[in-house]
Amino acid sequence: MTEHPYTVVDVFADQPYHGNPLAVVSRAGGVSAAAMQRFASWTNLSETTFIVPPTDAAADYRLRIFTPQQELPFAGHPTLGSCHAWLAAGGVPRQADMIIQQCGAGLVRIRRSPDGRLAFAAPPLRRAGPLDAATRAQLLGELNLDDAQVRDAAWVDNGPGWAGLLLADTATVLALNPVRVSQPVGVIGAYPAGAPAAFEVRAFFPQHGFVLEDPVTGSLNASLAQWLIGAGYAHAPYVVAQGQVLGRAGRVHIAGDAAGDIWVGGATLTCVRGTVVL
Repeated sequence: MTEHPYTVVDVFADQPYHGNPLAVVSRAGGVSAAAMQRFASWTNLSETTFIVPPTDAAADYRLRIFTPQQELPFAGHPTLGSCHAWLAAGGVPRQADMIIQQCGAGLVRIRRSPDGRLAFAAPPLRRAGPLDAATRAQLLGELNLDDAQVRDAAWVDNGPGWAGLLLADTATVLALNPVRVSQPVGVIGAYPAGAPAAFEVRAFFPQHGFVLEDPVTGSLNASLAQWLIGAGYAHAPYVVAQGQVLGRAGRVHIAGDAAGDIWVGGATLTCVRGTVVL
């Protein structure tokens, strides 16, 4: 067992301990997948990541992303938090204006704005289109919603398996209190025009027969943006609020570009720095 640099990064918040924490283990090339999973289960955060040497010559580093139960091909707040840790540790990207991350979903582009905020290009959806009737009915039952409260519903899966529900308003989003869900689901509702944030988002997923809520979710906001902008429900740029029910103050910044890409960004802050033995 050897020591590895270790950081905990708060993602999507301008103040420490108001966003979504991410555990990052750097220089983890010699750590086995079993050890990574064991450590991720021990931290019990929504995700723990391991920065290892890339196998693609175009990448600056390779990222392995673990929940307490499994490895993921892609996740949003781990992408931004791990890039923050990599840069803070002295990582120098091949391109001055772009960092290239290799992960299970392929190569992900990350750009850095002049104020230091990081943003990733949303990867293609693995599954899109309207929810089938059975899935929609099951999710509405689990969330205690009726059809009149749902404006639209679609698959928005970019890796974790997200289903998305566009609800009538933010009050309906904030009032949800599910006791179980059968699969990862994200709900979103619009604030009135002129509010500091355009939408409120909540993210639920099953774990050991219970329902857990993620504080601030990059992958979900990426796929929701692709769906909502494509369907005309939203127009970039806009800001999403997430985590209010959990006492957080997450802010996710959505932007577009001339090429049609969606960029998902937010603040990243180092809160813990040290070493871990693996």
